[in-house]
Amino acid sequence: MKTAIVIPARYASTRLPGKLLLRQTGKYLIQHVYEQASQARRPSEVVVATDDPRIRAAVEGFGGRVIMTCRHHPSGTDRVAEAARQLDADIVVNLQGDEPLVDPGALDHLVDLLIKDATAQVATLAIPITNAETWRDPNCVKVVCDQHGMALYFSRAPIPWIRDGQPDFAAQPPRFLQHLGLYAYRRAFLQQLAALPPSPLERLEKLEQLRILSLGQSIRVGVVREAAIGVDTFADYEQFVRTYRQRRRRVAA
Repeated sequence: MKTAIVIPARYASTRLPGKLLLRQTGKYLIQHVYEQASQARRPSEVVVATDDPRIRAAVEGFGGRVIMTCRHHPSGTDRVAEAARQLDADIVVNLQGDEPLVDPGALDHLVDLLIKDATAQVATLAIPITNAETWRDPNCVKVVCDQHGMALYFSRAPIPWIRDGQPDFAAQPPRFLQHLGLYAYRRAFLQQLAALPPSPLERLEKLEQLRILSLGQSIRVGVVREAAIGVDTFADYEQFVRTYRQRRRRVAA
């Protein structure tokens, strides 16, 4: 199956406007994401989907491919769906433009989940939750799966709820999972999804993936051991710069 990674990229950001063009490392943040994605073996191409000429100029400047999209998309998924109409791909991976440390192996694993399961329209990833603070945090999206690894529900609430006793975060297999915002879609289903209005559950929880479950469609969930740290604030970016420079020094040593 032909696979493409699409990186939705907008200039505006609530907490850090213009973050994709920060370049304290000598490379734009979006370039780091693009280069990490390009190391994945499964996808045949990587493209940036944007509505901003500054991002377009930056990506073309380092030799990346850009697809210009509409300015008024309500979500990154809609931007990815528009770009995907111009791609020759059976599977489309949605990778956020602020994850410069994303693991290429995780992207390949995401694609493999759909290749191996013809019944699933969407695949995503999760990591084990290891403490009660994360489990209770409404900014941490949780997912509960059935015994076959298919998503039953996503929520900002602490799920599954423990009625009696205390949650065991050391149990194997893990009982508490944090959802990661990485998705692989079958291209035809992605177009269908983007054309539909938000579902009632989606509006309540502010979680796009609930639209998929509301349609009665399956989401395959793969569990990985750790998540890449995204860049939401300038402090996050400074931490990434430190990590990047440390890695460069180790390679040079």
